[in-house]
Amino acid sequence: ISNDILRSLRYTLKTNNSGLFVFFALADAPVSAEQLVPWLKKETKRGFVRAPDIVLSNFLNGLIYDKRGKDASAPPLAVERRVNITRAEKLRIAFSLKTDDILAILTQQKFRVSMPEITAMMRAPDHKTSANAATSSCATFCAD
Repeated sequence: ISNDILRSLRYTLKTNNSGLFVFFALADAPVSAEQLVPWLKKETKRGFVRAPDIVLSNFLNGLIYDKRGKDASAPPLAVERRVNITRAEKLRIAFSLKTDDILAILTQQKFRVSMPEITAMMRAPDHKTSANAATSSCATFCAD
């Protein structure tokens, strides 16, 4: 799913590979063209390489820094592995989305979800009423 999200964000942001390098650099996790190009290929294409989840986490951190600014006094953003909720939350932060915006995006993609489900998905994973985002809901949200 990390590859799909990277590709989707590349098109959403209307950028090229050089633009993607900027986001990785902002997160202090630079990547080379030799690494990035195979991650952006579709699974059915020759040369495809599955992007590690940590790569997507670093990219999303760089996207947040680009869109919201990097506060030198704040601790660096966490780098997580395989946490769908964190992916959705980082996108919400980067694009300054409110719960209504997320509901509109998911509804546009014909994904049925209620407002309480969205708020439960956005809670911290260790919160007692947190709902772990299913891969399909994260993919739907990230694809738009």
